[in-house]
Amino acid sequence: MTADESELRELRSSVREFLEAKSPEEAVRKLMESEPRFDPAVWSQAADQLRLPGLAIPEEYGGDGFGLVELGVVLEEMGRALFCAPFFATVLLAAQALLASGDRDACARHLPGIASGRTTATLAVAEEHGSWDPAMVSARAVPDGDGGWTVRGRKCFVIDGTTADLILVVARTVAGPTLFAVERDATGLAAEPMETLDATRAMARLTLDAVPATLVGAEGAGGRVMAKVLDIASVGLAAEQAGGARRCLETSADYARVRHQFGRPIGSFQAVKHKCADMLVQVELAEASSREAARLADEDSPDFPVAAAVAHACCSRAYMTAAMENIQVHGGIGFTWEHPAHLYFRRAKSSQLLFGGPAVYHERLLDRLGI
Repeated sequence: MTADESELRELRSSVREFLEAKSPEEAVRKLMESEPRFDPAVWSQAADQLRLPGLAIPEEYGGDGFGLVELGVVLEEMGRALFCAPFFATVLLAAQALLASGDRDACARHLPGIASGRTTATLAVAEEHGSWDPAMVSARAVPDGDGGWTVRGRKCFVIDGTTADLILVVARTVAGPTLFAVERDATGLAAEPMETLDATRAMARLTLDAVPATLVGAEGAGGRVMAKVLDIASVGLAAEQAGGARRCLETSADYARVRHQFGRPIGSFQAVKHKCADMLVQVELAEASSREAARLADEDSPDFPVAAAVAHACCSRAYMTAAMENIQVHGGIGFTWEHPAHLYFRRAKSSQLLFGGPAVYHERLLDRLGI
């Protein structure tokens, strides 16, 4: 199912209106210091009123069957508002991993709950080294003798790892990296929050000590699954980054109009004009690259993997540039804890590093190009 331009505008308007009411700066700051790092009541409203968790889940599993284009609109608005919710981990990582696995039984078991917003989920791949490359995974899974599996190891930088009801874990078997499903209340599973630069995106360290797990998909297929998930998640992250960058540009331009020095708005000074103009170029490029990658994904184009890597690189750079320039345009006040500029800078930096950082995603781009 694909929405036309008017439907996309209506979707953006509805999501923005909801987030302006439910995720103002005061709410974001409050949730940054709370546990869990999201408001369950707001999450339920996002699911019940807007059906956001099920937007891109196939209709056969209780979703609405839309694609990455529609999901990108939602993520742009969430990035703009720094929305604290388990949306990214649940919808972009866990749900996409289930779909990429090709395991219809696992999809039928878990996706309806995700689509309704009743189940939150996440994907645990990275370990102490922070790499999302399944070849670097050292956590191990072995058969338990009763037709199931047990997993041992540690996972780090697991988004929403302390609150997710379902945890999809990439662990190594004799056949190679493999995807497993672990329930929140499984014996031997311990989760502790990690203190990271960006407090608006909760992360956790998981310890798995002979944790009962269920095989998802084919044994040894974790590498193939993760390649597809990272492409899709990179485009979703790019949309979120583009939304945050656009917000930094808007706040900079607004401030440049109202802040006066030497009897005139600072926006009339050439140096400030140049900063805002450079931000605009970066933001426009970010939006264009993320939206084009989403379109190619929905068309199942062979060019999608390259476009996904390009979008990730462009949007990471654009968000970092916009977040830094936003602080500069605001001057002294932009460096203070009371001003929201640092919240966007922290999100920009953590997003830039989320799937491995510039060196990794540039290498991924070269790989997708066959170089």
